[in-house]
Amino acid sequence: MNVAPIAAVILAAGGSTRLGQPKQLVHVAGQPLVRRTAQTAIDSGCSSVVVVLGSAAAVVRTAVDDLPVRYVTNPSWMEGVGTSIACGVRVVADHQLAGCLVLPCDQIMLTAVILTALVNRFRQGDEQVVASRYAGTVGPPAIFAPELFGHLMKLRGDNGAKRILQASSRTATVNFPGGELDIDTEEDLRKTRTIVRNTPKK
Repeated sequence: MNVAPIAAVILAAGGSTRLGQPKQLVHVAGQPLVRRTAQTAIDSGCSSVVVVLGSAAAVVRTAVDDLPVRYVTNPSWMEGVGTSIACGVRVVADHQLAGCLVLPCDQIMLTAVILTALVNRFRQGDEQVVASRYAGTVGPPAIFAPELFGHLMKLRGDNGAKRILQASSRTATVNFPGGELDIDTEEDLRKTRTIVRNTPKK
């Protein structure tokens, strides 16, 4: 089992144009989404948590300023999520890591149980990637081995890490019920709050 640390890169730089307000700061279950995600990554045992900022960076930072996280501002955030992944991975790539967990800040059903399952599966095997499976697809959160950091740091525009994930010959998955639920529009936000209200607390 690889016991080297695993870092987390939280993608919180987007402009949320369809929502009309920073989704990072939308309150769900009493907390801003970016804070919920950062706290979940901390609770899962990640050695360090890096929050990638962009749009409304100063305000978004205040939502997590009291948590043990680091920040990096992506000057190219308007070009797409690929630049934010690259920006965050550059911050952690010089550390002696077992892997890097990459995750968006708006998956509302995310829990430390899910992230811990990803971490445990990654440590137990010899995969390059351990990703989440939901709604008939595979996607984030996903943990990438160091040999893929170079590919992640070359991402540009709206090209996320899915292409790298799919190209890996050694990929495993962990089921993430509700992983497809995120917030892009006002309708998503309304549905989200209803789902969260009706979901029993564990």
